[in-house]
Amino acid sequence: YDSTFLGTKYMTDLKLPIPFLDLKAIDSVYKNRYKEIISNVIDSGVYINGPYLTQFESDYARYCGASYCVGVGNGLDALTLILKGYILLGQLNEGDKVIVPANTFIATILSVIQAGLIPVFVEPDVGTFNLNVELITKKCDEDDVKAIIVTHLYGHLVPLERINQFAKEKGILVIDDAAQAHGAVLNGKKSGNLCDATAFSFYPTKNLGGIGDGGAITTNNEHLAKTVKKLSNYGSREKYKNDLQGVNSRLDEIQAAVLLEKLNSLDKENEFRRSLARQYFQGLNNKNIKLPYWDGSKNHVFHLFVIRIKDREHFIQYLESHHIGYGIHYPIPPHKQDALSDYSALNLPTTERIHKEVVSLPLNLSLTYPEVEYIIKVLNNY
Repeated sequence: YDSTFLGTKYMTDLKLPIPFLDLKAIDSVYKNRYKEIISNVIDSGVYINGPYLTQFESDYARYCGASYCVGVGNGLDALTLILKGYILLGQLNEGDKVIVPANTFIATILSVIQAGLIPVFVEPDVGTFNLNVELITKKCDEDDVKAIIVTHLYGHLVPLERINQFAKEKGILVIDDAAQAHGAVLNGKKSGNLCDATAFSFYPTKNLGGIGDGGAITTNNEHLAKTVKKLSNYGSREKYKNDLQGVNSRLDEIQAAVLLEKLNSLDKENEFRRSLARQYFQGLNNKNIKLPYWDGSKNHVFHLFVIRIKDREHFIQYLESHHIGYGIHYPIPPHKQDALSDYSALNLPTTERIHKEVVSLPLNLSLTYPEVEYIIKVLNNY
């Protein structure tokens, strides 16, 4: 890579502390363009449902290889609106069961509940952190499942070919939560065009992140696209004419304009993330640290670089003593959250073990190669 990637000198002297994430530094590359973009939106006088949104929806659909894109307020709304859309289209009914990954951010499960559906938790593959494909077929038969939601956790795509084939045979919908997997590629196809419908988040920390909340739905189903478009705009396709009982969940003009600008760099930025991941994989050599699984392909965009460690509390103290930032994604599994107490008795040992052991190492666009070298040296001496 060019040592001035994104305008940052990557062979500079090491400076401590190393933050887990510095959005201000990352977005400094775009700062002047943001000012122009926001000024353009203000000058236009159109702040909602304007030309920037139309252009972003078109460009993002094309980028993903999907026929349709609908911008919405956030990633949770994207998932919920997909499910509510399928209910309105008669492909789901309230009370139907939906497979969800037990190891995920709580939003995935909340979307199912808020759509009036029932989540069926499935354990992850301990190597990839993602849904265990082998367990899905069993659960579908046992629980009369009508839909499957897969989360591409940390930016690593679930192998959807087998899931899609099984689901097609059974007449089951497949929806993916790609909030952390913008631009990831599976067999030549990008996330957003891998199953029946996809939900994205553009929260600022994401690989494609805005400067506020935002989300989108992509699909090749025209009926679903038109339905979720209405639902997201008070159930209306024309001002003051409401066909459905909808919600207010729209991607505003400023966010759409910012995302349009950042979309141009997404593939290059994802490749840079992979280069940092390769540096970790090549350098880390400590039997106490379990590295994430990756086959080296573009099926991972490393939204996060997540390792597993037995004594996490001692380990994070060690990181802090060496001025290395970290994250924990996530400390409490969804079924153990107070908000989901109805599911607290579920037996999900793999999920619970993962949540006790995971630590996210710094991996972002402001990180330098010397910083990664320092982190590797510190971790190899742990």
